[in-house]
Amino acid sequence: MNFTSPRRRFARAAVAGLALTGLLSACGGSGSGDKTSSGPVTLPFWGWANGQDAVVKAFNAAHQDIKLKYTKVTDQLTMQKQLTNAVKAGNAPCLVQNTAEYVTTWVSQGALADISKYVSADKGKFNAGAWASAQVQGKSYGVPTSSAPAFTIYRTDVFQKYGLKAPTTWDEFIAAGKVLKKHGIKITNYAGEDPSTLEVLAMQAGAHWYAIDGNSWKVDFQDAGSLKAARVIQEIIDSDLDSKLSFADYAAVQRNYDDGGTATRQISTWQMAGMVQNFTKSDGQWALSPWPAFAGEAAKTPAGTNQSGGVTLVTKQCAHQQQAAEAALWLSTDTGAVKTMASPTTGNGVLPALADSDAYVAEAISDKLLGTNYEPAKKVVTDSLNTVTSDWVFGPDWTAMFTELQTGWAKVVSQQEKVTDLLAHMQEWTVKDLKSRGISVKG
Repeated sequence: MNFTSPRRRFARAAVAGLALTGLLSACGGSGSGDKTSSGPVTLPFWGWANGQDAVVKAFNAAHQDIKLKYTKVTDQLTMQKQLTNAVKAGNAPCLVQNTAEYVTTWVSQGALADISKYVSADKGKFNAGAWASAQVQGKSYGVPTSSAPAFTIYRTDVFQKYGLKAPTTWDEFIAAGKVLKKHGIKITNYAGEDPSTLEVLAMQAGAHWYAIDGNSWKVDFQDAGSLKAARVIQEIIDSDLDSKLSFADYAAVQRNYDDGGTATRQISTWQMAGMVQNFTKSDGQWALSPWPAFAGEAAKTPAGTNQSGGVTLVTKQCAHQQQAAEAALWLSTDTGAVKTMASPTTGNGVLPALADSDAYVAEAISDKLLGTNYEPAKKVVTDSLNTVTSDWVFGPDWTAMFTELQTGWAKVVSQQEKVTDLLAHMQEWTVKDLKSRGISVKG
């Protein structure tokens, strides 16, 4: 297996350069975990993904000395809020489902346990990029669960009806959107609470909101890549090419796609699961195409908020960190568990973080949804893994920054302010926030 290819490196972006000291205000440690127990150890486990309850049942059936107590959280962002409250109250769960962009934040807050001594021997079971996604400063704070290829899914019947081809560039995407608009169809959906669109397009365009400069963090929300992304998004919004449906009404969003009100999504395999589980009209009428490129540029796939790899983290407050680490490894490597989570029907449609994740592509996409487009879709998924961004860094205040970004994004989507206004605000806000945390920053 070629661990030096981009597909094996994409999650390293989450921790690039963090071997330097002084870049985090605090670091998680092993705490006072590993307490002995005369009976079975029960580990609280929080997550949001479909299929986890079934995997937990399988784990409990297969283990006598360790039991998982599963609590389902609403979604990724709710998880960050509830975990913050739990850490402050001193009753954090042992295991937490999360994604790569939040690892550095939680380590900087001293919330996670260093479980390196329990998991390092299993490093070879995972692709190198995914393994790095659960690390900060060379220490492991969890176990990777998934990789996240990104691509476009689009309605073939709608595109054919109006003489359109799958867009290969953002210019073509906008042009197709203007054609569809004439017929009352939107080409994409921008939810007011989800600014990941701006993040991933900026990432694709070569932006670096956070970077390492000596012993300091460098912040730049107004570099050339960010402005390039802003121009694309602003034209889509100004031209009224986007639906504005909130994921707070998830059923309405799915119904809109199923009814043909919106014709494309830029997604990863895990987001297809909701389509498989909710569509009743459009099965077999969807196809995959590569993520649109910027004009004149080679294909480049972002690994941002919705596309970053998943991790199972172990908290510092966990009294049984070794058992938690062992459980996390099982969740990511047991064949039955991996297949359950990879399927969009039984799980969340995620590609595993394993070294042989290609073998699960067929499991992670749906022939029910794609119909005759199922076989070509396999290549789109595997090809996308070869072009994933490998130089993006998630900052130590990512959770707080993203919350602030959400507030401004809602104003952008509702046309109360421009994307460039939001970027300017985030530049000022993030520098100030890092300084308030005692973190060295330039910007």
